[in-house]
Amino acid sequence: MTPALDLLKKVRAEHRVHIYEHDPKAASYGLEAAEKLALEPAQVFKTLLAASEKGELLVAVVPVVGSLDLKGLAHAAGVKKVEMADPAAAQRSTGYLLGGISPLGQKKRLRTFIDNSAQGFATIYVSAGRRGLEVELAPAVLAEHTQAKFADIGRP
Repeated sequence: MTPALDLLKKVRAEHRVHIYEHDPKAASYGLEAAEKLALEPAQVFKTLLAASEKGELLVAVVPVVGSLDLKGLAHAAGVKKVEMADPAAAQRSTGYLLGGISPLGQKKRLRTFIDNSAQGFATIYVSAGRRGLEVELAPAVLAEHTQAKFADIGRP
């Protein structure tokens, strides 16, 4: 179990766990998950961390087929500028390893933003806290348990 799955069980949130054999040589962890689980890539989301100009860490959940729009995230967060967070800081703050960072069950609660495209799906897939482990849940359930806001933060 991971902190993400422990949280979902504790709050009795509806979700499904999907396991696949992770290949350490995979170029993209998210696209690997989509391929190995035979999922629509636009429905699989990656969790990225960015830092504001004041050093505040922000969580961004965007489709694996696109990239994070840093200006869009800054606008959504009400800050002037954001850049990708230092990987060591991201791991320290979340308690997860890169490639397995889940938006759920992080050590510190960070402001979280989910790309609006997630609302077009009944369920989406995000990391369950370990490479090779995905959790499927409704976008609203993810938002509720991360206190996230939906915003235009993804780029195709």
